[in-house]
Amino acid sequence: MKKVKIGLLGFGTVAGGTFDILKKNAKLISKRSGCEIEVAKVFARNIEKALAKGLPAELATSNVDEVICDDTIDTIVEAIGGIEPATEYMLKSMKAGKHVVTPNKAAVAANYKELTETAIANNVSFRFEASVGGGIPALTAIQEALSGNEFLEVMGIVNGTTNYILSCMQADGMEYKDALKDAQIKGFAEADPTADVEGVDAANKLSILMTLCFDKYVKPGDIPTTGISNITMKDIEDAESKDSKIKLIASAKLSGDQLEYSVKPVLIPNSHPLASVSREYNAIYLTGDAVGELMFYGAGAGAFPTGSAVVGDVIAISKTVNKY
Repeated sequence: MKKVKIGLLGFGTVAGGTFDILKKNAKLISKRSGCEIEVAKVFARNIEKALAKGLPAELATSNVDEVICDDTIDTIVEAIGGIEPATEYMLKSMKAGKHVVTPNKAAVAANYKELTETAIANNVSFRFEASVGGGIPALTAIQEALSGNEFLEVMGIVNGTTNYILSCMQADGMEYKDALKDAQIKGFAEADPTADVEGVDAANKLSILMTLCFDKYVKPGDIPTTGISNITMKDIEDAESKDSKIKLIASAKLSGDQLEYSVKPVLIPNSHPLASVSREYNAIYLTGDAVGELMFYGAGAGAFPTGSAVVGDVIAISKTVNKY
């Protein structure tokens, strides 16, 4: 059986989940991929922290080039987050002939064209299923099973932090500041929640969705974006009086020849499937000219849901590697 070696960049939540899944389900993954997938080396900026989280010492390095420039490594999983140096590392990996998998929505959204073109130029795969919706396999469906459709609309709840906060306000009667504090205590919100509550994270994900659905790249910063930090209990009560819920919706819709897009709080009727998506869960609602309306629902973040999507991309690439 052919051995495929993986290099991890980062050992935070997602990379740790990816590592654990590859180890725990090794036999199953080998059977399904037709090859033995092995994590050969891991770049960690804080070695001691990574070791404390279970990274074997013999795999750890604080020198990223020891991973990227290792000729025995077939695929790089970039999971350090942020736009730079993550993009630099991914481009360098591709130019070294390595396939790249990433859950990094900020880097993919900011540098989509350069990353995809570099992958093509170097005859390597670039996969980023985990960058939108965590464990929800919507991107793969858009690019593969649904690729015969002309997409008319994509809309979704793609940020678990904001959905959790709004759910607490709606279901538990909590004020915004109290719901945010609860989300932080439970690990659903960062200490600095700005990127989530102001819609920046959702705009990154919408940029990726629009590129795949409509072949139109729009920089995240050019997407009209409004967050949820000004939502009050009066807004929540007004929505309830209209048999609706407020959700932070990322949406893009064809209107004639024009594509209309935004990230903003929207009044969603309780009869709509997105209204029932609560707490930290995500959902992506698609309309295609052939398939009609579809909704993908599931955990939008977390070590194992997001790691599941990363591993899926690794397996897809490994099947290709195993052909040669």
